[in-house]
Amino acid sequence: MNKAFYLRKEDRNPQWRVMDAQGQSLGRLAVQVANALRGKDQAMYTPHTDSGDYVVVINASAIVLTGNKWDQKEYISHSGYLGNRKVLTAKQVFEKDPTAIIIKAVKLMLPKNTLNKQILKKLKVYAGAEHKHLAQVGSSTGLVA
Repeated sequence: MNKAFYLRKEDRNPQWRVMDAQGQSLGRLAVQVANALRGKDQAMYTPHTDSGDYVVVINASAIVLTGNKWDQKEYISHSGYLGNRKVLTAKQVFEKDPTAIIIKAVKLMLPKNTLNKQILKKLKVYAGAEHKHLAQVGSSTGLVA
């Protein structure tokens, strides 16, 4: 009888990936990043463990939203107090911090459990082409579209 495979901590070998957001659609990029963070594109994927890679997203300021989403897409936050509902459009969030849109999109694609924070720590997003993870990534030849 075959035994089920469970990924152990010592079997885990996370790699570093660089993904370029230049001219890419927000949703399509977020799906690729979320799958890489979870490890769903690897043969040793185990849903209840953190088996994914580190992901560095560059050129976040050049992300593309189709249609009128810059003005129509809303990000809603609430503190819990009466009347403290805040609604910001994608354009307002982007002007404040270009990386926040990508982080929020990826965060909502990750599982809503205890692994969420742990997996999200492996995501590094930068507005420009420069990043400080060259030692881990090596050269920029590992770009994934």
